[in-house]
Amino acid sequence: MAENITLDAVKKCLRDFPLEARELYLNKTVPCLEQPLSPLEFYREWIGPNKPCVIRNAFSHWPALSKWNPSHLREVVGSKVISVAVTPNGYADAVNQDRFVMPEERLMTFSSLLDVVEGKVESRGVFYVQKQCSNLTEELPELTGDVETHIPWMSEALVHKDHYENLYCVITGEKHFILLPPSDRPFIPYEHYQPAVYRQREDGDFDVVDVADSDKVPWIPLDPLKPDLELYPDYRLACPLHVTVKAGEMLYLPSLWFHHVRQSHGCIAVNFWYDMEYDIKYNYFQLVESLAGAVGPL
Repeated sequence: MAENITLDAVKKCLRDFPLEARELYLNKTVPCLEQPLSPLEFYREWIGPNKPCVIRNAFSHWPALSKWNPSHLREVVGSKVISVAVTPNGYADAVNQDRFVMPEERLMTFSSLLDVVEGKVESRGVFYVQKQCSNLTEELPELTGDVETHIPWMSEALVHKDHYENLYCVITGEKHFILLPPSDRPFIPYEHYQPAVYRQREDGDFDVVDVADSDKVPWIPLDPLKPDLELYPDYRLACPLHVTVKAGEMLYLPSLWFHHVRQSHGCIAVNFWYDMEYDIKYNYFQLVESLAGAVGPL
């Protein structure tokens, strides 16, 4: 009996913890700043509290905003060979039934990619440039002069840091984000999946091929666009934030926040990552994550 009471008490704490976070400091929507703040102000008001915001007029001086259209890109980098992620449905690194499936990585010229994006060539599947080690600097250095190599006020605010704090700069199109704060971790399910990759056949259909000799991947099985609340009832208690980031706008996506991203057709964005600070907030999150994984459904 004592063990059951203790477990129930822990579950109640995990249910109450996110609610208190919302009451104390979290915003009900993602605020929009009309211009960047000073490094100290940004750290104090957004990085320290670990809260997202959209920032306008932060990179309006970048030539990329006016230059990065299909005709210019064909002229400057059309012949360059780049790595492109290809999936049947646009979901890269995502759960498909009982597998965690990564995209097929394909080498092709930038002009060939634009032919697919502009509909000049029919091709089944969704093509997406998403290389994590930086497509821009590694594969398309000819374009780096059209953007900054870093965000000066963010670099000053996060001196001596690397990636994980994310500044998401949309050049063309729109990005649609669903954000969940780390305090909602008790309501977010995790399962372990066999990793696999997509392979497109000659007839255009895709196979799912297991990655041999690999550990299972912990991943969130729930689709936030259509959550199965019968299977994952605790997600009813989560409080997702929806925000659209338009061309010329920047999203500050804090470390540890859960996120789901969609985009308009042909959208182009540039990311800047800075390391999170492994301070007491990280310790608290690790504690909540361990407890949430240990106690199971709330």
